[in-house]
Amino acid sequence: MHGLVARTLQCFLQDTYGPDLWREIATRARLELPDFEAMLDYEAQLVGRVLQAAEAELGKPRDVMLEDIGTYLITHPNNEGLRRLMRYGGEDFIDFLHSLEELPGRARLAVPDLDLPLLELRDVASRQFTLICHCRPPASTGFSHVMAGVLRAMADDYGALALLELRGGSGSCELIDITVIETAFAEGRRFDLGAHGAGRRR
Repeated sequence: MHGLVARTLQCFLQDTYGPDLWREIATRARLELPDFEAMLDYEAQLVGRVLQAAEAELGKPRDVMLEDIGTYLITHPNNEGLRRLMRYGGEDFIDFLHSLEELPGRARLAVPDLDLPLLELRDVASRQFTLICHCRPPASTGFSHVMAGVLRAMADDYGALALLELRGGSGSCELIDITVIETAFAEGRRFDLGAHGAGRRR
């Protein structure tokens, strides 16, 4: 498993619950070193032990925690660069959904050896979509829950109202059914095209 994934898990736990709890989780997970390095590779079982330890320490189901990680990736101030990258996906939330299939490729442009699950968006009906996450067990099992957190956060970012439902697919596919109720339900978060505030505002 790419170290950036492991490092993201560590940063989520530290930023959300504090460094003391992270140290307790690292100890429970029997980590030889208390910090992950983003550019190293780790065994999937090691990251799995961290998730198990976090479940025990927080008393929170893994699926819920994975969705919280997806929300964290978009909403935490430390991840503003990622949030901006995602907003370049389109003018509104539906445009953004149609850009999701490009996400693994864009991630590889930034980190060449980062191998995210392939994403496939299917139009089901007007404003109804199914996002298929082609996961590879065990490393990317549960990726749909992370994506659900990302999608909920991005809907809020755009000011859209959307309903999500997660379900299993055939084989290793994980599915997210998406219904966009309204693309301009509320005022979205500020977003400027220019790095220093020049450009449009949403």
